[in-house]
Amino acid sequence: MDYKKITDEISEKILSYSQDTSGWRVIKVSKNVTVSSKPSKEYAGNIYRGEGIIEEVPSKIIPFMYLPEYRNKWDKALKSYSLLESVDQDTGIYHSVTHSYGMGLISSRDFVDLLHVKAYPGGILTTNSISVEYSSCPPTPSCVRGRNNPCGYVCSPLPENPEHSKLVVFIQPELGGMLPCSVVETALPTTLVNLITETRAGLKSFKDRN
Repeated sequence: MDYKKITDEISEKILSYSQDTSGWRVIKVSKNVTVSSKPSKEYAGNIYRGEGIIEEVPSKIIPFMYLPEYRNKWDKALKSYSLLESVDQDTGIYHSVTHSYGMGLISSRDFVDLLHVKAYPGGILTTNSISVEYSSCPPTPSCVRGRNNPCGYVCSPLPENPEHSKLVVFIQPELGGMLPCSVVETALPTTLVNLITETRAGLKSFKDRN
């Protein structure tokens, strides 16, 4: 599998999502996080965008969000999160297992994702991910294997306050199983709000301890 080719293509898509200002519809505003959606070009559902301000610089935020030694400590949605293979210093294959959601309405899911970290001029740092087949981590009966279409984080310093950053998260997962659309469309915006608020709280707690 040509990981370099895949990550180049996904990085282009995440960059294009971040520059795309048309057609987004705000569907949830909560805890200083705004969630918008629009029809996805990757699958039959929507792409979701979550946006919020975080009191930290991108170079601290992005590693905190994707490295297992940090993420396992703060992301309440995840049962486990681990690195399966390091491809190079900026690229790896990760396995995440979610807790069930909504009083068991959505059972536990797992995802195997190729993730690449890419920097852009102006202090912008991004993660760029997509689900991949990985023979040493096949689906198991204990959870439903989901698939992440191109997804990622785009974190940029605020021009008026460079010690703060704007974090934008794009997700468009196929959760698998027999879930009604209405359940998915309720769950995913809440997932984005929780991700950004838990990142804020986790970073604050980490800074307070250090």
